Amino acid sequence: MAKKTRKPSAPLTFDLPESLIARIETCRRGHGFKTASEVVRTAIAGFDFEGCQPARDPHRQISVRIVGDQRAMLKRYARQKDASIGELLRLALESLPVRPAKRKK
Repeated sequence: MAKKTRKPSAPLTFDLPESLIARIETCRRGHGFKTASEVVRTAIAGFDFEGCQPARDPHRQISVRIVGDQRAMLKRYARQKDASIGELLRLALESLPVRPAKRKK
């Protein structure tokens, strides 16, 4: 009996970091594939989804109060950096030391 070939269905759209898009292109050239879709289909076919453990950092929403100047600054930098206010807040919080530096006497 002849092997059935399945035609790909409708496009699947999702966000990827540019570094991963570059990796897809590198794999496409390295494997001699014609399209990024072929790379993705090959990756899906060869990946162990049963055994994978996706890393997740659970998120929760919190509300805080900030002064108007800080809010305006965050909005301005979000536009300049093409980022969300949440992304900028995460960066600021991650860079904050857990304990303040000791004062010299």
